Amino acid sequence: MRRYKTSEVWGWLLFNTLIVTAIVLPLGDVLLSVFHDSEGVWSHLAETVLPRYIRNTLILALGVVTATIVIGVSTAWIVTHCEFPGRKLVQWALILPLAIPSYLLAYATTDFFQYAGPFQTMLRETFQWEREDYWFPTMRSLPGAICILSVSLYPYVYLACRTAFLQLDHSMLQTSRLLGAGPFRTFRKVTFPLVRPAVIAGAMLVLMETLAEFGAVDYCAVDTFATGIYRTWLSHGSLVGAGQLSACLVGAIIMIIIFHRWFGRNKRVSSNNGGFNEVQRIQPGFAGKMLSSIIVWTPVVLGFLLPLSIFIDMTIENGDQRAMELLGELAQNSILVSAIVAMACVVLSFGLLASMRRCPHFINQTIVSGSGLGYAIPGTVIAIGCLSPLYFIEEQSAAWCQTIFSYDPGFWATSTIAGLAFGYICRFLAVSNGMVRAGYQRIPETLDDASFVLRRGSLRTISGVHLPLLSSSLFMAGLMVFVDAMKELPITLVLRPFNFDTLAVRVYQLASDERLDEAAASALAIIVVGLVPVVILSKYVFSKNMDSSPE
Repeated sequence: MRRYKTSEVWGWLLFNTLIVTAIVLPLGDVLLSVFHDSEGVWSHLAETVLPRYIRNTLILALGVVTATIVIGVSTAWIVTHCEFPGRKLVQWALILPLAIPSYLLAYATTDFFQYAGPFQTMLRETFQWEREDYWFPTMRSLPGAICILSVSLYPYVYLACRTAFLQLDHSMLQTSRLLGAGPFRTFRKVTFPLVRPAVIAGAMLVLMETLAEFGAVDYCAVDTFATGIYRTWLSHGSLVGAGQLSACLVGAIIMIIIFHRWFGRNKRVSSNNGGFNEVQRIQPGFAGKMLSSIIVWTPVVLGFLLPLSIFIDMTIENGDQRAMELLGELAQNSILVSAIVAMACVVLSFGLLASMRRCPHFINQTIVSGSGLGYAIPGTVIAIGCLSPLYFIEEQSAAWCQTIFSYDPGFWATSTIAGLAFGYICRFLAVSNGMVRAGYQRIPETLDDASFVLRRGSLRTISGVHLPLLSSSLFMAGLMVFVDAMKELPITLVLRPFNFDTLAVRVYQLASDERLDEAAASALAIIVVGLVPVVILSKYVFSKNMDSSPE
């Protein structure tokens, strides 16, 4: 058994406590806002808009979760258990919508399907219809927002279910078929109950993303908690009122997390305990193959190919020269902040997980787990929670510098890149933690034991053993954080410096002014950057899981 020096244990605990305290500080400030006086703002919100926020948020969350489960489970089951043309291609193409932020999908979709858009124009010209001759759903509405977010977020459920389907003991499914059950009865009675934990895990990610969504629901003119928090701070100028709204949302999220962990305890996907059993795929007829192709390709077309083609066409046909001139500056700002955040998150995650590896004490594990709370909290809430701590730190440091050095440092925390980066780190540290933790799980603990026998200290073991073996995981962690930071919108809107715009902010501002053609070039840049980790993810996941099954 490895023994650890008391000084080493306390050193790691102190390091982790300081880091995690800073990360959860915005969340604590939001929760404490319920005890502050909002000067009548909260009562006004409760009497006017709060019921609408609650109703729309619940309907949006329920609709999106239900739709993503239907899309994700059905597409995962079809590509796993059915044989049809293009199956190998579509099994990885189904995750491509992850490359397009939901707010970009909302901009492109509403523009394409609105009354003056290309689709309805084609219908009127083809069938010689007038406005009163047909009915078409409005995309800028609550049902439209549900459709947009469902097409954007279903890959979370698809990835979880696809992996779970491949890891099932397929002999159980074959036994069900031999006993006379058809494929759909086998799915309902055997397959789905076995993969239910994976479905719930994917649905939880969808639920968190839906509650955190700002850009898409704001563009669709849907009042939810995420949009209400931003408007309360911007329109009413009440940071306390925005914080109290945020506290309500955080409380609901905490209850959801507790319920999920309680409901999902001791539930595991039935695995085949090693290699993959051969999947006996169904060989449908011509109509079945056509139906399968339509089902699996429809979300890919709506969630990726359609918006990508729309932005490409806008850039080529109606691209604004001024937008092209600003693209370099906007890309530079986005890359600068994203790179800083990615490097900071990788370093912090490496330090936190290395400490937990060296000192797997219960208290240490609990502290490190707290660093991932930010990802479950909407970006708007994180941004609001960062403002008061940053103000306080800035004021105290200014008073200290003036007293000792007679020097005023000015604004160095609020409305600066440092403050913006801090908000990003609070939100995305959990992403890098997950990648680094997965890397550590692949390193045998016998290597640590060997280093201990050779009398190597913690730092030499971490730098000489862990770091080289974690290089690929650290790179993936940095890449994932970099792309998430490039796409982040609400934190940037609240915490960005003056006269400092990113690609995401520029697209949001132009789309809000109905100048989507000018925003197309910036949107394409975000999509291209987002494609990189999606392609790497598809190769990484599918090469290890999906390609192991017989084709």
